Amino acid sequence: MKLAFLADPLSSFKVWKDSTFAMMAEAARRGHEIHAFEQQHMAMENGAIVANVSKIALTGSEHPDEGWYVADAPVAQPLTAFDAIIKRKDPPFDMEYVYSTYLLELAELQGARVFNRPAAIRNHNEKLAIAQFPQFTAPTMVASDEARLRAFHAEQRDVILKPLDGMGGSGVFRVREDGINLGALIETLTANGTRTIMAQRYIPEIALGDKRILLIGGEVVPYALARIPQAGEVRGNLAAGGTGVAQPLSARDREIAETLAPILFQRGLLLVGLDVIGDHLTEINVTSPTCFREITQQTGFDVAAMFIDALERAV
Repeated sequence: MKLAFLADPLSSFKVWKDSTFAMMAEAARRGHEIHAFEQQHMAMENGAIVANVSKIALTGSEHPDEGWYVADAPVAQPLTAFDAIIKRKDPPFDMEYVYSTYLLELAELQGARVFNRPAAIRNHNEKLAIAQFPQFTAPTMVASDEARLRAFHAEQRDVILKPLDGMGGSGVFRVREDGINLGALIETLTANGTRTIMAQRYIPEIALGDKRILLIGGEVVPYALARIPQAGEVRGNLAAGGTGVAQPLSARDREIAETLAPILFQRGLLLVGLDVIGDHLTEINVTSPTCFREITQQTGFDVAAMFIDALERAV
């Protein structure tokens, strides 16, 4: 197959832990052609959705001081020239990101195959989507109104506040029963009531890890990566200094994952990363879920192979 990855700059990849690199390496091992482009390289010209795309060859190196790829000069091509477009652009989920999904959706109408489907990405805010599955969530409020948020804190007593468009644990705060800094945090996160945020009851099991569970092609990866916060932190995200420990799914993990997997796959989401703390679903990640390499390195289960298997079936 001829595959094109819409990703961040290849020069920014930390290949020893990068899930997109793992996908590319497995696809190349199977003989598929690998191409790459960035969000700003897309355009609509004469009605066609095109991009300046570079064919790349992997060098086999994963050393941070060595080049891991060789790229040909970019060539303007219609996205329909590829067997699959794999969207792996990290947030922020800003308007440029939204515009890219519109262009990709137009490309789909012209015959391109895009994974995850752009409309499905737009329709599943990674924080808000959990509200569709309330049987698995802790008490949650979404609001911009200070009075409502204060009332939620008064009821739950120990809460997490976070923006709806963050990633990697950015902007996540815990407010305990004493409510110290509650007003200041609400004012800051909501920009004085003009921005909607999420409040969730604090889940003490975060000390055991924020578990990333991967769903691929409607099936469940049998291991989760528990991202355990460093001392003094409430965020388990690896980007926030958490330690990743792979572990088998618990019965509750599997219940959540097996319920959501076929539903989300039917909606056009080939790859999903669920975040579960204790027994509660906290996020549904659809933009560029990670943790492939950590799970594979610690368990031997080849997540990238499962992904490419699913991609080949879908195409």
